[in-house]
Amino acid sequence: MTIDLRLAASRFHTQLSWLDSHHSFSFGAHHDPANTHHGLLLVNNDDIVSGGGGFATHGHRDMEIVTWVLQGELAHRDSTGTDGVIYPGLAQRMSAGGGIRHSEMNASATTDVHFLQMWVVPDTNDIAPSYEQRDVNDALDGGSLVVVASGQGHDGAIAIHQRDAFLSVGRLDARAEVTVPDAPHVHVFVAIGTAALDGADLATGDAARLTDAGTSTLIAGVDGAEVLVWATA
Repeated sequence: MTIDLRLAASRFHTQLSWLDSHHSFSFGAHHDPANTHHGLLLVNNDDIVSGGGGFATHGHRDMEIVTWVLQGELAHRDSTGTDGVIYPGLAQRMSAGGGIRHSEMNASATTDVHFLQMWVVPDTNDIAPSYEQRDVNDALDGGSLVVVASGQGHDGAIAIHQRDAFLSVGRLDARAEVTVPDAPHVHVFVAIGTAALDGADLATGDAARLTDAGTSTLIAGVDGAEVLVWATA
């Protein structure tokens, strides 16, 4: 059993004229062979894109890509014909499969968009590319951890092509207490606010990597928290 705390300031950082991005794992030009993944989670990027900026059309293959917007709106377009806007509380999944091209642009010319993008390896390669989204705002209003993306058929969740992974999100009121699921690998990320995981304090951008740790208790701080929890093999 291990609990590995990773503070926000320890993340890799990419700064461009239109992008402020923090990477929890090795990504792009940033590489550390000792920090490439946690379980099946390969990417946990915390991106702020300025108004009018974004990622022009580019390609992916054999990856399950989940995007979660924290503030603002993100315009998504891909080669499956999908063309829409992702907003806070809209869970979105793009399966790259045998090959997909897409762009992600700030939907506003003046206001920043803040979002998380997470990549999980699929359990089957070379599938047909696909896209799915679902508004889960009503479920999140309950103040608990809600499964929003799953390879295990959770009700109300978007489906990912990885049977050994699911993502839960919680918008937690001050001092709200939730149980972190038990899995071989669990990644707890505090996107907004503060929280304590089994007594260990976490602030915005901090993460905890749990390995065979059993269930844990997460308690939101005095101002509440928005947290994302991956449970994987």
